[in-house]
Amino acid sequence: MSDLVSIEHTGRIATVSFDTGSRANALSQQLMRDLTAAAQALHDCPDISAVILKGRDDNFSMGADLKDAEGSRNAKLSLSQRRIALRLGPRLCQAWEDVDALTICAIEGWCIGGGMAIAAACDLRVIANNTTMYVPEVERGMNMGWGSIPRFVALIGTARTKRLAALCEKIDAETAMQWGLADYAVASGKAFEKAMQIANDAAAL
Repeated sequence: MSDLVSIEHTGRIATVSFDTGSRANALSQQLMRDLTAAAQALHDCPDISAVILKGRDDNFSMGADLKDAEGSRNAKLSLSQRRIALRLGPRLCQAWEDVDALTICAIEGWCIGGGMAIAAACDLRVIANNTTMYVPEVERGMNMGWGSIPRFVALIGTARTKRLAALCEKIDAETAMQWGLADYAVASGKAFEKAMQIANDAAAL
């Protein structure tokens, strides 16, 4: 689909993979557009029963790319222009939430900020036992404007959402399972394999 995002089809299952070539696998403006387009392409595809979203094998994503040149230019736009530019993140998450097929997020390593926002927009989350989930926006003086808070509340309740998003607690795999942030936990390197198993089960129904 692009240099950053690929879509592979296996029967009634689609796998969307994104890799920037950097360990951080950070979400640049272009990557967010590409991931949005991927979700929209699969939104109401009648031949797809399940969609797997995966990042890199070492880290799902360490969040927004704060060094992205386009993002830096956006900061210099007028207020009305910035308001439009800032719709990209919410649009990305909404696109993944709107996919008709069962969406399964396969997570290895760090899942931070915007990565958490996308994961929460999917139907199910499979994490590796080396996964750490972290929402550092408040700690870094940024807002959380991608529609994530109500999604977190729906998953884990109000108090735990405050611990996650307001107190910026780092959540390990065991805690993520206990809280309900994740639905399945597997050995390191096995998140995609488990996601594919779930996708196959869904496609057979």
